[in-house]
Amino acid sequence: MLRRGLIVLALCGAFALIVLLRLPFCPMAGILGVPCPGCGLTRATLALLRGDLRGALHLHPLVLVLAPIFIWATTSAALSYVRGPHPSANLKPWLASRLATVLAFTLLAATLGVWGARFGGYFGGPAPVETFHDWARSHADAAIASQLRR
Repeated sequence: MLRRGLIVLALCGAFALIVLLRLPFCPMAGILGVPCPGCGLTRATLALLRGDLRGALHLHPLVLVLAPIFIWATTSAALSYVRGPHPSANLKPWLASRLATVLAFTLLAATLGVWGARFGGYFGGPAPVETFHDWARSHADAAIASQLRR
């Protein structure tokens, strides 16, 4: 259990470092320069935590729905992983219900619908993205400028 807990802490630390460095970690945005359906969600959640509701909704219109679900799901998965396998633990009955399936499909359809609408200019247009190349270039330029000022 301790080993699993340390693995989860290491992953949380890596995620925090990615966020602090503002490293683009969406493969679709980072490589292709095209926002994925969830692009902007991390930045929107951080804006929401700072109390910037307008900025959060601009970055991702579904942040008020998707962020709590994502936080619940990742926290639940991390806790289950740390606790380890339980032979008697079956899939929660409500999670396998028809209602959960309909809600998940509806949420998926809404997410894809918002994604498509943003490409059409709605909801503030596509989420702004930065490719890995752009990120590396901007950080290299900043490092060079810092060296020149010395």
